[in-house]
Amino acid sequence: MGRILQFSDVHFGREHRHACEAALDYAHATPHNLVLITGDITQQGLPDEFEAAGRWIGRMPDPRFVIVGNHDVPYWSLIARVFSPWKAFEQAIGHPAHDHQFLSPDLMVRGVVTARGWQARANWSKGVIDLDQTRKAAEALRQAPVGALRVLACHHPLIEMIGAPMTGEVKRGAAAAQIFAEAGVDLITTGHVHVPFALPISMGDHCSHAVGCGTLSHRERGAPPSFNQIDWDAHHITVTAIAWTGDRFEPHQTWRLPRRQDTRRTATAPDPNTAGQMEKAAV
Repeated sequence: MGRILQFSDVHFGREHRHACEAALDYAHATPHNLVLITGDITQQGLPDEFEAAGRWIGRMPDPRFVIVGNHDVPYWSLIARVFSPWKAFEQAIGHPAHDHQFLSPDLMVRGVVTARGWQARANWSKGVIDLDQTRKAAEALRQAPVGALRVLACHHPLIEMIGAPMTGEVKRGAAAAQIFAEAGVDLITTGHVHVPFALPISMGDHCSHAVGCGTLSHRERGAPPSFNQIDWDAHHITVTAIAWTGDRFEPHQTWRLPRRQDTRRTATAPDPNTAGQMEKAAV
């Protein structure tokens, strides 16, 4: 029924040039519904990095959807970090960092920003999600067409992956994941850890899944450069990590996930006009 090509953590400034070029070829040769890029398009948020990232993204086939990551801030400018952290990102990408969404009869993707220009803890690379953002996104996702795949896109994994080479430590991440599960989200797609994964979220009705994407940079963490091909039909979602072998991309890992069935029928889908219990409790 559909396909998403998910890329993440390209880190222009440290990008794997051959893999990036081959990824463009793959995207143009492979039918899909959406190109999704889940953050960290630059290494240090420098103007030349955004220029290179913008050119690469502009060469991707339409439609495209890009989420901001923690590296997509003006790393060396504290003033810009505080007052306009996403200005350069938005200029390079051409759409807002916050509250962006993609909608078609078969697919809805809503973005939420989990990166921050600065925050009240020493490691600013870690994630934060505020519950106002979460409620707004959950309300939007409840409006998705019946039968459409519902996808939340952010940079940091809301739920930590056991055995991952690093953590996102997203403040309020678990509460947000519960709210999104209640809103009927099929997938929470993320980057940040630089290794691919797909696993059920053990909360709510256990029908939502977390999908993480690898990197297309030289900043590897025990896995080769890769991206995800996400295919779905009426009953299953198949996530395939497409990995760089040194001269081409090949399927590397595959996860077959059961697709939630309640959102495929009007009688059982979340009420678009009524917030779920967790969403109400977060007010």
